[in-house]
Amino acid sequence: MGLQEEFDAAAKEATDTLPDSVTNDERLELYGLFKQAKEGDCNTSCPGILDPKGRAKWNAWNGKKGMAKDEAMKKYIEYVAGLKAKHGSKK
Repeated sequence: MGLQEEFDAAAKEATDTLPDSVTNDERLELYGLFKQAKEGDCNTSCPGILDPKGRAKWNAWNGKKGMAKDEAMKKYIEYVAGLKAKHGSKK
């Protein structure tokens, strides 16, 4: 299985099987790695102070600036595996 296929499988697992016990910080890390892997460096302006959720997501993605897409994919795959080991899967 190639890197793209592994990444796609990890993304599906993250969406379908990770339980609600995953913390917001862990979800933001997943989001940042996913966006970096799919789109590369953040290419949008930072949302305003009245959009705290959007701002947190933007900060998570922008914090990965400079990371290669392949590296972000690998880190995402590893992070999903770590979250599954820590939190288990939905029943």
